[in-house]
Amino acid sequence: MYRVAIVEDEVAERENLAENLARYSGMFEIRMFPSAVEFLTDYKPVFDIVFMDIDMPYLDGMTAAHRLRELDADVCLIFVTNMAKFALKGYEVSAFDFIVKPVSYPAFSLKLDRILRHLGVRTDKSVLIQSGRDKLLRVAVADILYVEVMGHKIVYHLPDQKVLSYGTLKSVEDAIDDKFFVRCNNCYLINLRHVVAIEGNYVKVGDERLLMSAPRKSSFEQALADFLCTSK
Repeated sequence: MYRVAIVEDEVAERENLAENLARYSGMFEIRMFPSAVEFLTDYKPVFDIVFMDIDMPYLDGMTAAHRLRELDADVCLIFVTNMAKFALKGYEVSAFDFIVKPVSYPAFSLKLDRILRHLGVRTDKSVLIQSGRDKLLRVAVADILYVEVMGHKIVYHLPDQKVLSYGTLKSVEDAIDDKFFVRCNNCYLINLRHVVAIEGNYVKVGDERLLMSAPRKSSFEQALADFLCTSK
């Protein structure tokens, strides 16, 4: 369990950050503070991560961060602000990163991936595939190129092999539980990490071209565009 402090004077922003953390994982114990003054009063270095707003009344986040570093040199400090130019001064207080408001989950989750890697937490997810009556194979989710359904058969396309299993595409989606896996039609669930190009009505994944259905083409292309923006 990782202890997280959210220091933010706006109720909606505090709750949004807390919801995004809960959506990402249940590994966080969250405390919320409506002001930097309240946060620093009787401060004890018990937090792993601090999300700090910059524009707050009474004591702004940058000044509070300087005070925080006097009390706690190790906590991972993240500025959350609509004033990105001020967040760039974060090097003065050894801030790890900053997030620009309004905070959206795709961008937030990518930032949190980096934060947890910085804290030494493995964020690689894996899925257990039953590829035979007595054979189970554990595969890293990020390594899956795409998943194909043929009747009741499921084929996991990996960089160096194909793994046959049984089930439905919905059951695969539930097992993988990864926002970067998106359907381009009713037969293919594609890992956006491995998309090479869009060519007309086809999406190129590795060396293969997969057809996008008319009903799903627009939403798939939008999901890919969102992914490319948030992964920069």
